[in-house]
Amino acid sequence: FRGKGVEKAVRNINDVIAKEIIGLDSRVQREIDNLMISLDGTPNKSRLGANAILAVSLATAKAAADTYGLPLFQYLGGLTANVMPVPLMNIINGGRHAGNELKIQEFMIVPVGADSFKDALRMGSEVYHYLKDYLSSKYDKSAINVGDEGGFAPPMKESREALDALINAIRKAGYEPGEDLLLALDAAATEFYDKNTDTYEIDGKRLRRDELLDYYSTLIDEYPIISIEDPFHEEDFESFKLICDKLKKIQIVGDDLFVTNIKRLSKGIEIRAANALLLKVNQVGTLTEAFDAAFKALDNGYKVIVSHRSGETEDVTIAHLSVALRCGQIKTGAPARGERTAKYNELLRIEEYLGSSAIYPGKNVFKR
Repeated sequence: FRGKGVEKAVRNINDVIAKEIIGLDSRVQREIDNLMISLDGTPNKSRLGANAILAVSLATAKAAADTYGLPLFQYLGGLTANVMPVPLMNIINGGRHAGNELKIQEFMIVPVGADSFKDALRMGSEVYHYLKDYLSSKYDKSAINVGDEGGFAPPMKESREALDALINAIRKAGYEPGEDLLLALDAAATEFYDKNTDTYEIDGKRLRRDELLDYYSTLIDEYPIISIEDPFHEEDFESFKLICDKLKKIQIVGDDLFVTNIKRLSKGIEIRAANALLLKVNQVGTLTEAFDAAFKALDNGYKVIVSHRSGETEDVTIAHLSVALRCGQIKTGAPARGERTAKYNELLRIEEYLGSSAIYPGKNVFKR
């Protein structure tokens, strides 16, 4: 599998990890996770690998949930875990996720006007299909090929072209932009940052930091954008603070900035760089560390968005995690491709299980 198979991870589980944890109580999650971290002995889990360690960590939690006869989200979050996540649905791709000239990596729709997660998913799906019709008629059939996360990668050149397409699709679906659905961006600005000139190349222009900040500010004035992920390169903590100070009502998300690393997150919290954490469980490697990062963020007034990866499986743990944390947001792609829809379908099941106690926060999740 060109180095991307899991045989080594399976060997490490069977030959190294299993010997140490067989016989332990699955309910001592932190103890088991810390034991595996010690067994690995490296700062980045490079000896045993995060694939092996995380697989056992998640299996441990699922076994413990089964011990109590509880769904995973309820075992992890308790009986008060009843907040369904608002989905940030990536439906136009640019940057490294696409072969077009768009520099911003993800253009997302956020169905905040729904009364339930079920309605939110329906709204997002309707907009997605109206967008497909629009792109097919304006460009050609290749414009509706889907990328890794299920979004389209049309031959667009500038950000406003993509944003206008989203607004058009929202209206065609019978919804009001800014009321029923908001927009969100993942700039992934490290990808269009030139270290040699300290500039960002976007929409055919080279912009310095302050100019890029003005660029984002202008887009927010023109479009109902509520969230921007990684607006500057991943080491520029100061600029993440500046944009939070200037755009006070906008969610500024650290993904490449924090990489779900509690040390980097602590640095950000200290200077108030960004105001939200993108939580990727397989980036940090154990469930315990993921929870520690999430609660560090939440306890310091940061929002948390549970996230998939661009390369995904059909595992649905992150659906449960988003409800367990009561964080109110999830990023798991477009309503397309089985490894993305698996999470959406699981969230539908969770909402059905919760019944009338389920809460869909809508716009309230973005209140500061």
